[in-house]
Amino acid sequence: MTKNKIAFGPVPSRRLGRSLGINNIPPKVCTYSCIYCQVGRTAKLTIDRRSFYSPEDVFEDVRAKVGMAQRKGESIDYLTFVPDGEPTLDINLDREIELLRSLGIRIGVISNSSLIWDSEVRDTLMKADWVSLKVDAVRESVWRQINRPHGSLKLPDILKGIRVFQRQYKGEFATETMLIAGVNDSEDQLLKIAEFIGEIEPKHAYLSIPIRPPSENWVRSPDEDVINKAYQVFSNHTDSVEYLIGYEGNAFAFTGNVEEDLLSITSVHPMRKDAVEDFLVRAGSNWSVVEGMIVQDKLAEVGYRNRMFYVRKLSR
Repeated sequence: MTKNKIAFGPVPSRRLGRSLGINNIPPKVCTYSCIYCQVGRTAKLTIDRRSFYSPEDVFEDVRAKVGMAQRKGESIDYLTFVPDGEPTLDINLDREIELLRSLGIRIGVISNSSLIWDSEVRDTLMKADWVSLKVDAVRESVWRQINRPHGSLKLPDILKGIRVFQRQYKGEFATETMLIAGVNDSEDQLLKIAEFIGEIEPKHAYLSIPIRPPSENWVRSPDEDVINKAYQVFSNHTDSVEYLIGYEGNAFAFTGNVEEDLLSITSVHPMRKDAVEDFLVRAGSNWSVVEGMIVQDKLAEVGYRNRMFYVRKLSR
């Protein structure tokens, strides 16, 4: 068994109800270094798919976490690949999904869509019950500004790959567009993205804004009137547009070890202070645990939008 904790939660998901996360990529290996990423700048920018953990280790860690959650009476709606980096960089993702089928829980994958041009990646994602693909921009210059991709990636290939995947996929398909003030929220940019979204017809076309500390501190959410305008523009092209801009709640699960659970959740899911406080009450613990983890350099306090968040300190 790997020493890294792969499974975390269950956590409340604005997309999927109660989600048990699967962190199948070490921090912070990704194809993008998005300006709004909640787990920080990318340490290793790559498009090379490889093995990070054995499929058996991933399965055993998830199986054990599912068992702990079920013994605590915690419900799980989805097993969701939502790691520190891009999940499709994991060349074993196909086998991991196959193994996890035996647990009888629906499987989701949240991808930045950067490798969807690869037919092997598309074939792998076909096996998931729910797939979300990122579409933050359809203009090259804006895409490079907001997602900061690996130099060899090409936006036209990605957009074509999304079209091909959508035509073949039989599961529940979603897109997600992160709105950043002054970057991709002009009426012209919104229209171009909305036209593409309308073409591929997802079941859910999510519009989101940064609600956790971004990797670049200058990143800001658009004003409410711009967010509303984005909704109206998207609605003119698809009936499936949904906001993904509210707080998901504080129903984070406690599965037995306070520090371990906090570290596994905050490695990919920064927690608001009130969420941590509620979690500690359910765990029968107190704030001294958090203070100790901060002193030990395991957790960091980060202020954003007049709130305090707690995120896992990543080794560099």
